[in-house]
Amino acid sequence: MARILNLETATTNCSVSISEGDRIVFLQENNAMEYSHSEQLHIFIKEALQGASLSFSDLDAVAISKGPGSYTGLRIGVSAAKGLCFSLDIPLISISTLESMAQQVAPKENAVVIPVLDARRMEVYSAVFEAGHKQIRETRAEIINEDSFQEFTDHNAVYLVGNGAQKCKDVLSHPNFHFLPEVMPSAKEMAVLSHTKYEAGHFEDVAYFEPYYLKDFVLQGKKKP
Repeated sequence: MARILNLETATTNCSVSISEGDRIVFLQENNAMEYSHSEQLHIFIKEALQGASLSFSDLDAVAISKGPGSYTGLRIGVSAAKGLCFSLDIPLISISTLESMAQQVAPKENAVVIPVLDARRMEVYSAVFEAGHKQIRETRAEIINEDSFQEFTDHNAVYLVGNGAQKCKDVLSHPNFHFLPEVMPSAKEMAVLSHTKYEAGHFEDVAYFEPYYLKDFVLQGKKKP
């Protein structure tokens, strides 16, 4: 079975897992108030390998959560993943952050799961998945208003999951909406997805792969007094 190092850095949750096949054998993560990936990611990678009683040479691939999400967090994660793939001469696998989040909810038939990651102001990054985690609407950056996701409320339930769910809860009132803001992207849910891609040989070009930012990075300068 393939041994894959899974890295999740799209949000404040710095998360690393080792999987064998589609099974997690070790997970190390910390969801801090502020981004800590530059300090913690490489430490977590070493601790995960030690916890799984493996060395770098035992890895068959590295999987990275590709976004959307934090520009800086994604850059740190992708840089680490590419560096490992280059040095170990192993393939790089990319996993949609929103698809990975959808794995955390098992909806009943006719329900949908909508992962929502907080962007700026009333904006979120979102995608829509039906039962069985098949994606039925593309990933978007969208501004939340009272009409958002109304086309899905004829389903039995609509689960809005992720740190953007709270701003949705403040605006959306249909009884079919269920809000799970505590759901965060985690390397734990990456195992099944990365294993599937490894078996299918769906690898990225290590030299040219870039995170899926969805939006251009905007540098926030200090306000003038």
